[in-house]
Amino acid sequence: MIINKVSCQIDSANQNQWPFNVPAVRQIIEKGFKFTKPVTFLVGENGSGKSTIVEAIAEAYGLDAHGGRAGRKFVNDRPKTPLGEVVELHYTPIWAKRFASPRSRKGYFLRAETAFGFMSFVTGLPGYWEENVMEMSHGEGFLTVLNTMFSDPGLYLMDEPEAALSFSSCLRLIALIHRLATIGGQVICATHSPLLTALPGSEIIELGPHGIERVPWKETSLVNHWRRYLEDPDFYLRYILNEEE
Repeated sequence: MIINKVSCQIDSANQNQWPFNVPAVRQIIEKGFKFTKPVTFLVGENGSGKSTIVEAIAEAYGLDAHGGRAGRKFVNDRPKTPLGEVVELHYTPIWAKRFASPRSRKGYFLRAETAFGFMSFVTGLPGYWEENVMEMSHGEGFLTVLNTMFSDPGLYLMDEPEAALSFSSCLRLIALIHRLATIGGQVICATHSPLLTALPGSEIIELGPHGIERVPWKETSLVNHWRRYLEDPDFYLRYILNEEE
């Protein structure tokens, strides 16, 4: 474990403004949030705060909110996000000493919506990958980045990495995440994937109107919806298609 808690303090005048009025963010402001496992998945509907929290953690760690490795920024003068400005990371004792300087921090932030543009910008630069990911499929490019950059103990943030990955590629990502955890890394991932969240020994945090809640894999809304849909797609589709008519 590298960080064991995230917290933040804000001016009371901002508490009703986005993103501080999002229930999950409000809970972090009021109580903080503790990490108990090397791998944490954040799940929930769009707008529940998953990406907002992951990008704020990335910024607090010294990563660019648009993605990239520790110690390097895609755009150096880009202002931090509102939550990234105030969020505080609490390091475990051993990593607090090891990461006394921001330059010593290891990690990477893979953000699906900006990854392709970032990959095209840094391909071939020192400290990145040699392969030309522009000559690969989107999924192959993702896997190249993951295999190259997710290799050493450090803090690794991901925002919907499954977006470009097939079923079998998601399984490869699960193996990579597991390996990171076994060598002393920590992974925090926002996802809509029931495949990724099934990783044994991981912690699943469900975000929603209730705030933040730890939920077993089989009891998440994500898994329940996918299970019911695969068993009987018509149960969902008949309502959606009728609405379109």
